[in-house]
Amino acid sequence: MKYFARAVLGAAVVSLMASTAHADGHAKTLTIATVNNGDMIRMQGLTDDFTEKTGHKVEWVTLEENVLRQRVTTDITTKGGAFDIMTIGMYEAPIWGKNGWLVPLNNLSAEYDVDDILPAMRGGLSYDGTLFAAPFYGESSMIMYRTDLMEKAGMEMPDAPTWDFVRKAAAAMTDRDNDINGICLRGKAGWGEGGAFITAMSNSFGARWFDEEWNAQFDTEEWKNTLTFFKGMMDESGPAGYATNGFNENLSLFQQGKCGMWIDATVAASFVTNPKDSTVADSVGFALAPDTGLGKRSNWLWAWALAIPAGSQKVDAATQFIEWATSKGYIELVASKEGWANVPPGARTSLYENPNYKDIPFAKMTLDSILSADPNDSTVKPSPYVGIQFAAIPEFAGIATEVSQEFSAAYAGQQTIEEALAKAQAITNDAMEAAGYK
Repeated sequence: MKYFARAVLGAAVVSLMASTAHADGHAKTLTIATVNNGDMIRMQGLTDDFTEKTGHKVEWVTLEENVLRQRVTTDITTKGGAFDIMTIGMYEAPIWGKNGWLVPLNNLSAEYDVDDILPAMRGGLSYDGTLFAAPFYGESSMIMYRTDLMEKAGMEMPDAPTWDFVRKAAAAMTDRDNDINGICLRGKAGWGEGGAFITAMSNSFGARWFDEEWNAQFDTEEWKNTLTFFKGMMDESGPAGYATNGFNENLSLFQQGKCGMWIDATVAASFVTNPKDSTVADSVGFALAPDTGLGKRSNWLWAWALAIPAGSQKVDAATQFIEWATSKGYIELVASKEGWANVPPGARTSLYENPNYKDIPFAKMTLDSILSADPNDSTVKPSPYVGIQFAAIPEFAGIATEVSQEFSAAYAGQQTIEEALAKAQAITNDAMEAAGYK
């Protein structure tokens, strides 16, 4: 009875909110910057539900991942005020929260149930115990692979494979005559694109960005081994032009049946298994991201999350949108329209306790991958930073963007791996010295 009473009261409050917004002219138009990933595109198609409940309207600025990061960073640092809500991640949220650039999300309603957010996601989007962004979805990374091609190659994917196994399987599944690449991985420049992938991979090879005195570590055997292995495997078994492929390019290749394996965000599982979009939906398996036996796997931890810039004139309306888009109710809305396999994953504990979701083929591997990712202990040797595919310092985004450009040039054959690593070493040490770390 108590739940029923709360539900009735909640509906009444929402109805009153909507009618009041319409009646007194206080309905707002929110401008939201977001990434052009599938879950966000789906959210845009459902925002009439939000408008009906609150009276507020939404205008979307939808951008490619690298462009989004550049635009929102420029806007927040210059106090440009172009956006009422920004889509950011675990890198930006604690740094920008510490700087006072974001509105604290400490007035979320009881019905929202902030305690239901997975601890890894809450922690990564908070600073000093205060939540500054709410996760729309959370992710780690894992292997998605073609079960039919693996079987044809006479191999069996372990739940927790090594990089050596992955390379051998990729070579065995490659069929150039039929345009099938054994493996598709990010090579695209950008700290959150190819930079994120190679950094997470390097952890499993024993590499790190910095030693404990903030000295760059690109002049080490561990980094040379990482890049040599990556480029060798991709030249053997990857698609042409892999140096410019990011998340969306590889998703398209996999859905078209042109990849034997793809190691990327766990959130992609719903897209590659959706028969509306994927030609191989009925033959996809999942495994943990690979390791080399050194005790660290190459999976990352990330959340695409919604945050309100400080100084916003529409905080109340923006908070209502964030509650709507990251709530249990939104998950149920997507499930009712698109099925449980297509709800935003990785953000709420209750989703993984929901009997409707437990039998989704990729649910357990997604949760296992998220739970195994530790931003506080991501490297084999000690490091001074928090983060898996990034170092949570303000300077990292700029440094890593430049470093990833050098790496992509090496993948494309425009320079040697040794040259790329020497430039990465110089870029990083110069920037850290200028920033006062040394």
